[in-house]
Amino acid sequence: MSLHDDFEKEVRNATETALESIGAAGAEYRIERPSAGNADLAVPCFQMSKALKKAPKDIAEELAAAIEPAGMMISAEALNGYLNFTMDPRILMRRTLDEILESGDRYGGHGSNGIRVNVEHTSTNPTGPIHVGRARNPIIGDTLARAMRLSGYDVTTEYYVNDVGKQVVILTWGVNNIPPEDVEEADREKTDHALVAFYRAANRMMESDPEVQEKIADLLRRFEAGDNGVISEVRETAQRMINGLKETLDKINVELDVYTWESKYIADGTTKNVVKQLRESKYAGREDDGACYLDLKDFGIKGKNTKFTFTRADGTTLYTTRDLAYHLDKFRRAERVIDVLGEDQKLGSQQLCSALEILGCDRKPEALFYSFVSLPEGKMSTRKGIVVYLDDLIDEAVSRAYEEIRSRRTDLSEERMTEIASTIGVGAIRYNIVRVQPEKQMVFKWEDALNFDGNSGPFLQYSHTRACSMLKKAGEFKPSTDPSKLTDEYEVALVKALSRFSSVIDEVTEYGRVHMIPAYGHEVASAFNQFYASVPVLSSDDERNERLTLVMCTRIVLHNVLTCLGMGAPEEM
Repeated sequence: MSLHDDFEKEVRNATETALESIGAAGAEYRIERPSAGNADLAVPCFQMSKALKKAPKDIAEELAAAIEPAGMMISAEALNGYLNFTMDPRILMRRTLDEILESGDRYGGHGSNGIRVNVEHTSTNPTGPIHVGRARNPIIGDTLARAMRLSGYDVTTEYYVNDVGKQVVILTWGVNNIPPEDVEEADREKTDHALVAFYRAANRMMESDPEVQEKIADLLRRFEAGDNGVISEVRETAQRMINGLKETLDKINVELDVYTWESKYIADGTTKNVVKQLRESKYAGREDDGACYLDLKDFGIKGKNTKFTFTRADGTTLYTTRDLAYHLDKFRRAERVIDVLGEDQKLGSQQLCSALEILGCDRKPEALFYSFVSLPEGKMSTRKGIVVYLDDLIDEAVSRAYEEIRSRRTDLSEERMTEIASTIGVGAIRYNIVRVQPEKQMVFKWEDALNFDGNSGPFLQYSHTRACSMLKKAGEFKPSTDPSKLTDEYEVALVKALSRFSSVIDEVTEYGRVHMIPAYGHEVASAFNQFYASVPVLSSDDERNERLTLVMCTRIVLHNVLTCLGMGAPEEM
């Protein structure tokens, strides 16, 4: 149990004993962490006011008078309707620093809990390069997976490759039937950029030529009928595209454990079994043209969206049908199944969960929705070519980082400057994208993404390099966590920040609030900057070992935060 868990348990016991002493045993209350610096934990008394028929201020004062601070608690005070609890800073200091030194790169997490987690993310259609509009998906998914691994979960990250749908069939037809000289030249020598030109050209031809439209429809029918030649062609094209996407993901430090092909669930017959079960359901219906659907009005879905179509008129299945087979498979492989999805998938996710219930499945995936990134000019579209590709963003970020380094450092080799620029540029992108709550809209602006000051990735990385530099200059020293030598307000504030990492990771892994990690990192970096600007470290005498120990512990925590964010922790910038 962590320091803060122990303190919260102590606060809970003290609060319940005090409630009993004032004749309010069993009253409902909650414990929260104040945003201001008045206390470490607080019990707001407002929700008890009606039941106890007293003003919140009076309740807080009565409870405070009934509590005798003991153990880790140094004070319990009433303030404006809150019952505020403060932890003994000596205990906070000693336990936090000892735990960091003992845990090292595992600090903030827990031992293995044996729970298997499947995090599906990215899963972009293999019809073109990843564009900035979808960049939140791999970065959110990868950050969540990293945090969950730190927290003790057995995590598998997975990319669900749509190699069956109409879009990838269009791409395959284009690659096999359109001469290379008839498509626009790729803007870079990379497979996914070369192939997307064929996808756009095939789309234009299909929209204007009924014969092309029929040829593509025939390919799709033959695919679902199990034509091995067609399946092989489509799989090969999709694999070429995936290879290009992997290069991009690798640049931003995203590596997926498993690539699962949608066609698998057609080939092994599981999609056919799903269709059979759905047709036998009392919720099943059939349109005049033969298309089959589920009526989901009894599952809270209203209007025209109550019909969940699971086969087309020609008998072919839809992505959503195969998605049911995929989720049934994932449930067999993991205790927690998390889907990182764009906001446009909310209805589809709700329909999926309803259909799973109809199939007799008592489990549902945990959906983590995110809003898309847009340009100031509007939405992005791969089909129309209105995009900013993630590859372009990475190149620009690294280039700007390189120019910044070159203007400040004349002592580094070209190779070293390039290496550091890559770490800083990618870090700036990942931090900027994940720091915004997933459900909030993001308008992509170069000046925000590549901001190297303030609440940014480079600021967090620079704080880590500052700690590394101080430790390097210090040379050998004897680590000490003596709390009597660390009493300055900036030292206490920094240790309080360091102590909260575990509770932040717990909240991220339980609720998917990945934006809390960069916010926490910025809090630690800011507290560290205030500490070393206000307190002498290298030149101190009696407190030198303790202050250097605090710097060492800060470096460990910043390193762990940067690792969770997939940013890289440079030792020089």
